[in-house]
Amino acid sequence: MRDSFKREKKETIEGKKKENSLENKETLWVVTELYYPEMTSTGYYLTKIAEGLTDRFQVKVLCGQPNYSARGMRAPRSEKYNNVQINRAFGTTLDKNIIPFRLINMITLSGSMFFKALFKFKENEKVLVVTTPPTLPFITALAARIRGSRYTLLIHDNYPEILIAAGKSKPDSTGVKFLNFVNKWVFNRAGRIIVVGRDMKKLVETKIQKNYQKRNIPIDIIQNWAELEQVEPKDRYENKLLKELGLTEKFVFLYAGNMGYPNDLESLIFCAEKLKTEEHFHFLFLGAGVKRKWLESAVSEKKLTNVTVLEPRPRSEQNIFLNACDIGVVSLVKKMWGVSMPSRTYNILAAGKPILALTEENSELAQVVEEENVGWVIPPNEPEKLLAEMRKIYKERERLFEMNKKARQTAIKKYSLETAIKKYRTSLGTNASDNA
Repeated sequence: MRDSFKREKKETIEGKKKENSLENKETLWVVTELYYPEMTSTGYYLTKIAEGLTDRFQVKVLCGQPNYSARGMRAPRSEKYNNVQINRAFGTTLDKNIIPFRLINMITLSGSMFFKALFKFKENEKVLVVTTPPTLPFITALAARIRGSRYTLLIHDNYPEILIAAGKSKPDSTGVKFLNFVNKWVFNRAGRIIVVGRDMKKLVETKIQKNYQKRNIPIDIIQNWAELEQVEPKDRYENKLLKELGLTEKFVFLYAGNMGYPNDLESLIFCAEKLKTEEHFHFLFLGAGVKRKWLESAVSEKKLTNVTVLEPRPRSEQNIFLNACDIGVVSLVKKMWGVSMPSRTYNILAAGKPILALTEENSELAQVVEEENVGWVIPPNEPEKLLAEMRKIYKERERLFEMNKKARQTAIKKYSLETAIKKYRTSLGTNASDNA
């Protein structure tokens, strides 16, 4: 009886200690459109960041319902998962590949998240907000301003530059001018800014100095990371996908990821057409996006039997499809310098695959590939140069064994989850001054 009483008393004391420990932690709000169970790109990265910071902060998330790979699933409005309190706002989940529907989704979710933020944020709490969709930083900054919270801006994509590069807006358009005006307000009141690439930092510094400068805004570079525990090199001759497709004896270029306006797929199809009589080459595309229909039409019209287009595969199958190639391809269009950094780059390296990068000189993507000699960099929208490089890569394919090892070593050495979370703890743990 006495032992039972002592045990209950001990458990009560430990429970109170744990409660007090939580109360003593600073509150950090992570604001993102996508979060668990949505594990498409931004959703995956923000989930891991939030969960990785629970030892330093009392982490709460404000997000929307799944609308990408998990679209159609209805997650609870509020739940605790992996020590993170998740709060989901209402928003339409129409097909994002149809532009008017995407705008409706953005407007409904932004309005809902704004009112939730007004209700939830408290004075002096910290807020980390990501730049996708482009309305999210403004509504979050406004709510934080009203409630006396302090926010850090995490830039995954630079707006309006990404719209200009994708050909969706002109530099002197009303929409671009409006976004620049909003950015000025948001940037000037941020406690800190985090970017995912060195070129992005330079672009942001230029924008601040040219248009926004009112005070010194700290800018930290924290690259995304490779999923080293889930993705590792495997023997391509034993690869399940290559066997299913009958491609084990082919030299395969793999494009796996978003097929959007910022991605140069046109150069790849040009090369596929030129190489269709050279039977050792094969192109494997896997993913979704607004350019997918164009891609399928081009393959059909040009009768490209050396091209296979597959539906997106879940994140859990990355180790299969990322190993289903000799070369991983990452492609961007022109004017993307400083605008975005494709996160799939790191998992291609984790799979021990060299990267053929279509990107501008000195972009973050180019620097990652060139500084460790783990691939090749070709300017975007220059298909003749790309074609010549592909033939050269095949001719010198005995180099690939050494490059495969370097790719994996680079992922381990520079781009681990632990490395990134350590940088986030330092950046967000710094006492930035109150918002201006």
